[in-house]
Amino acid sequence: MTVTLMPALPTLPAPVRPDPLGVLGVPGEINLDHAASAPCARAAADAVAELLPWYASVHRGAGALSRRCTLAYERARQTVADFLGARPDDHVIFTRNTTDAVNLLARALPAGTTVVTFAGEHHANLLPWPRGSVRLPVPASPADAVRYLDAALSELARDARPGLPVLVAVTGASNVTGECWPVAELARVAHRHGARILVDAAQLAPHAPVDVTALDVDYVALSGHKLYAPFGAGVLAGRADWLDAAPPYLPGGGATSHVGAATHEVRWTTGPARHEGGTPNLLGAVALAAVCAAFAAADRDALHAREQALLARLRSGLAALPGVVELRTFGPEAPRVGIVSFVVAGRDSAEVAAHLATRHRIGVRDGLFCAHPLARRLLTEAAARTPGAALPPTALRASVGLGTTTHEIDSLLTALSTLP
Repeated sequence: MTVTLMPALPTLPAPVRPDPLGVLGVPGEINLDHAASAPCARAAADAVAELLPWYASVHRGAGALSRRCTLAYERARQTVADFLGARPDDHVIFTRNTTDAVNLLARALPAGTTVVTFAGEHHANLLPWPRGSVRLPVPASPADAVRYLDAALSELARDARPGLPVLVAVTGASNVTGECWPVAELARVAHRHGARILVDAAQLAPHAPVDVTALDVDYVALSGHKLYAPFGAGVLAGRADWLDAAPPYLPGGGATSHVGAATHEVRWTTGPARHEGGTPNLLGAVALAAVCAAFAAADRDALHAREQALLARLRSGLAALPGVVELRTFGPEAPRVGIVSFVVAGRDSAEVAAHLATRHRIGVRDGLFCAHPLARRLLTEAAARTPGAALPPTALRASVGLGTTTHEIDSLLTALSTLP
């Protein structure tokens, strides 16, 4: 199929520097797959390089190297806490990624906890929860999401045994559509019913500030590799009581305050160390903290405006291509971050992605994006909106971030317009 690109694609605000964090990349390769793993920020690479000569044990030694590494690790924890607007008595626990953080919280739930989530979640926020969890339908709008949750929590209050905890688990921004969820409103509904709320901020944090206190959420989980710090670190931040009362996520060294001669003579420590057994990922924590500090010093409003201009250019360009259909949960004007999933009628998505990579050096994602229930639903809805079009069973996803340029967006659009 061939098409001439529109001459009036949205332009970017001129004064905004496209890449204040100095993300790394390979010349000639166009990376439009930030939602899977963002490139490494220079701040993260520099922080790791500076600490590497000093690398030693954390919380384990009296030598100068160990003391410096322990200080760097705990400073990283505080920097991340500040970045997330954590409350003074919140725990900030370093994990491997968002999936690991959500699984940690799932293991720490008090007995009898009911978890309420939506069918539109990433697998990381669907699969870890205990049996008996409540899965709400995919809403057609942010307002519907609030209504569904209010109705579900009202019903639970009538039917459940009094006093049993309830946790609402919801994404901040969809990894399939990029659409932003009404986190603050959902938190207000949850708290009105005496429930707590976890926000999966893996896709939101790289694009917008996530402030635990301002949003009034109880827990937040995120991944370093989505946040320009690909060194194997994630975070669970939030209220301490459930975490201090739960068995350690990783029983072992560092999680204990006393181990006696008998196997049952164990006293577990409280605080983040309770769930960080073993030698921690020092470099991952330091890299993540460096990016958090760099974001804190950047003009987030200007970065947001630039990303939204890129996003508008991408979406309007895709809409102009015949046979291309965008996937969406909410209306076309709903707020979203720089993620767009789409299909090309009559073309296998994996073959299109391979063509873009081999012929044009453009990297996008294809598949169902670890959100199978949502992606399949959206593909069915897309087919209903375009009767007669032969849509494939999987989708393509283009995602932008720091360093993405108008040239890269236009290159993708041109490549799609000239598919053989």
